[in-house]
Amino acid sequence: MTIIADAETSFDGLLDCLIVGGGPAGLTAAIYLARFHRKVVVIDDGNSRALWIPRSHNCAGFPEGIGGSELLSRMREQAKCFGAKLIDGRIEQLDSEDGSFVARGSGLALKCRAVILATGTVNRRPNIDQDTHRSALERGQLRYCPICDGFEATDQAIAVLGADQRGVAEALFLRGYSKSITLIAVDKAEIGPDDHQKLNRAGIRLASRPLDRLAFRESDVAAYLRGGEELFFDTVYPALGSDTNDMLAKALNLEMGDGCCIAVDQKQRTSRGGVYAAGDIVHSLDQISVAMGHAAIAATTLHNDLREWDQKS
Repeated sequence: MTIIADAETSFDGLLDCLIVGGGPAGLTAAIYLARFHRKVVVIDDGNSRALWIPRSHNCAGFPEGIGGSELLSRMREQAKCFGAKLIDGRIEQLDSEDGSFVARGSGLALKCRAVILATGTVNRRPNIDQDTHRSALERGQLRYCPICDGFEATDQAIAVLGADQRGVAEALFLRGYSKSITLIAVDKAEIGPDDHQKLNRAGIRLASRPLDRLAFRESDVAAYLRGGEELFFDTVYPALGSDTNDMLAKALNLEMGDGCCIAVDQKQRTSRGGVYAAGDIVHSLDQISVAMGHAAIAATTLHNDLREWDQKS
């Protein structure tokens, strides 16, 4: 079968591995596999959540922090310098054929012996336009990961959007960074008596009404509540959950864990032979360092599995 790609990456033959997703997990796996002298291609649609990160201070080795776009750019160059092929595109279909896998999409037809799914997740956003969203992220007025950047919000006035168990948990976590935390419902508050008690003990305010809209201004963020009340903050954390990019996992009938993420064993193997998963698509702590660790395990396991299969054939 011919593998169709762009002019720079076009080649024929059977891949050892196709990696779907070019975020920190997918690119780490590509670096490992390329250094194992494996024939590997990464397909990426350019929507990694890491691209949203204005500056990460959790990546070891970057004491001044590093932007998500720059980190991915460095990782792409590193993967390519060892021989990994990177293709911009999107896989729409993944099938098993004659003991191999065939992936199709974006004018591509790729045949491979094994697959690593590193398709990640998508944060649910508040109702704001794309340009405002990007600008607010860059100024630190909108944040999605208190584990990543709660430190940068130390002593700030913080709003947490989402008055449910998820929002309560995030507000309580952020209480370790600031005494000024307000929880705001985006529709209606769904908080039980125990959670109310936890919020009261922590001194976390529950807004009197649900959110109507946000206004990101030069010096602060205005939260307009239904009924006209206005509240003002330094930064906002949406605690609205996320959606997994699980289309290919479902197409392969993979076992799912926690209802939406791919279930894997300790070696990142999924329930289907030849398919591995790494990063935020796996139920775990959504952090770049964790995704890289998943990928290192998945790539090494895949390499060793292929060696064993070859020895038996």
